Amino acid sequence: MNGWTGNWSPVLCPFSDLHNAAAGSFASAFAALVLCPTELVTCRLQIMYEMQMSGKIAKSQNTVWSVVKSILRKDGPLGFYHGLSSTLLREVPGYFFFFGGYELSRSFFASGRSKDELGPVPLMLSGGIGGICLWLAVYPVDCIKSRIQVLSMSGKQAGFLGTFITVVRNEVSQLGKKIQLKRID
Repeated sequence: MNGWTGNWSPVLCPFSDLHNAAAGSFASAFAALVLCPTELVTCRLQIMYEMQMSGKIAKSQNTVWSVVKSILRKDGPLGFYHGLSSTLLREVPGYFFFFGGYELSRSFFASGRSKDELGPVPLMLSGGIGGICLWLAVYPVDCIKSRIQVLSMSGKQAGFLGTFITVVRNEVSQLGKKIQLKRID
């Protein structure tokens, strides 16, 4: 082709596995704008369920609508984005690893053929490999994000780094106590 004709085709201009991973990573930044409010409400509902079970709150406070109203009343519309930076820290690299793992495994299964010729089993296995890559890369960040979203209920969250340090301190302390108890036994 001499110049742009307006007829782009993946056959004529294929993306490499790295390009697909980068494109998935870039797209995830926009997905985070939808995921963050949804996950905030979910995290709060989970903690409120625990509070309801222990008798600290009434059942009527543990509904999606009550959580949404509470966020709007307390923090306004931007309140739905508590934990957005953590969601981005999880999604952007996570989806790079997801699409990278997916595309590399598709390339492996294709072994010289076109990846478009793969059947359902190699595609499902590739999706599973992509999912494993995503969660191996992002699980620690996801834990911090959830803590931030839950702690934002009480206004006690200290941002990503502060929450990360607190979690590490608490978990190392708990691990030390467990090790000491095992030595006593």
